[in-house]
Amino acid sequence: MLARKFLGIKIRALAARARRLAGIEGEAVGIRPQDRPYAPSEAHFRAANQRLATIDAQVARRLEHLQGHWQSAPLDRVLIDIALVEREVDRARRAFGLFFELFSQRGSVFAPTLAAHDVIAADCYAAIRQAAPRIFRGPLLKPLCYMEHGFSPATMRRGVQLNRLLGEPNPFPIVRLPWDRDNPWQAVFLHEVSHNLQADLGIWRENRQAVVRRVIRSVGDPGLTRIWGVWHKEIFADLAAILLGGPAAAWGMATFLAHPATRTMTFRPGGAHPTAYLRVHILAEMVRRLGFTREAERLTRVWDTLYRPSGAQHRLPQRLLASSSRLIPEVVDEIAFQTRRNLAHRSLSDIIPFRPEHEAAIHAGARRLAQGQVPENLPPRQLVSAASYALADGKIQPNRLSRMVIEHLNSIRASPAERPRRMAA
Repeated sequence: MLARKFLGIKIRALAARARRLAGIEGEAVGIRPQDRPYAPSEAHFRAANQRLATIDAQVARRLEHLQGHWQSAPLDRVLIDIALVEREVDRARRAFGLFFELFSQRGSVFAPTLAAHDVIAADCYAAIRQAAPRIFRGPLLKPLCYMEHGFSPATMRRGVQLNRLLGEPNPFPIVRLPWDRDNPWQAVFLHEVSHNLQADLGIWRENRQAVVRRVIRSVGDPGLTRIWGVWHKEIFADLAAILLGGPAAAWGMATFLAHPATRTMTFRPGGAHPTAYLRVHILAEMVRRLGFTREAERLTRVWDTLYRPSGAQHRLPQRLLASSSRLIPEVVDEIAFQTRRNLAHRSLSDIIPFRPEHEAAIHAGARRLAQGQVPENLPPRQLVSAASYALADGKIQPNRLSRMVIEHLNSIRASPAERPRRMAA
């Protein structure tokens, strides 16, 4: 009787906290009236609350079962049923915590920056919808950005089951920005959004299979085929980023990848990312295929000046290095220029077109930014590239440039078509 009374106390305490995290609202996470222009949309709150409500229903069922039989069931059965309730409560706590972290940052000093990056991400989707109407299977919640520690931006794709949430699927794409990489000229941000594009376009497996077939036909080496097959996701995101932002995205990625040779020229078996030395050559090949030969040659020259595979710091498998000049053009062609069934027999370059006139507009926009003026008609995804060129030009102070671009992007977000109707949960 004493043990059962002990468990009864534990159950009462569990019941008291079991269903406290069933919903989330703007005010509860600290979003004030002045923060609403930067807040997640009503649809994002609704998706979060639907997920929390689903988990809460599971908590309620487990708790009701426990409360109905704990006084008569064997003690070991009661302990197991308590653990089952606690598992669902843990799931609720983790999901609520994730949404709280995401949403509460929109009531902070970083809110304008995050909202501006939301606009860039949404424009990447809009570019595809414009070039390939109806390619997505209906409406999609836009990616939502937040800030966290970490060296590089990262993403959690829509629908992916997250270990952090004990296997709960992610209801909308989430893009993480490191605290110090919040300036709106980061090409790597376009790369992260591109991971979400690949998943939402439904070509994840199709792309990998095509790369594997292409490599094995070209070199007949199963080991190399496995390597390039593992790399396909990151290569896709790199090439899509260039289609979204042009050659500036290739330069931005190269800047991100420029490290001491001991890192840049080291092959990591099983790693998802191509070895940085080869990765920039992949970027340069994509720029060349788009017709920007001079930019491709400049990027290659810079990279080959910094890193020489003949040096003692070279840690690349010989067969990987020796075959790269042959395989890089083939892999770039396969991922970016060959048609896919799930793209309605179009290629990636067909649904995200990037042409010389786009690059000319980006350079014109960069000149205006350098003069302290925002190019009003440049799409947000290409404004990222214009800002990177303006930064490289050195005529405008970086903080001023960042502030100008962020304010402009938020003015786009605040347009009637973008403004949320209300902040209800």
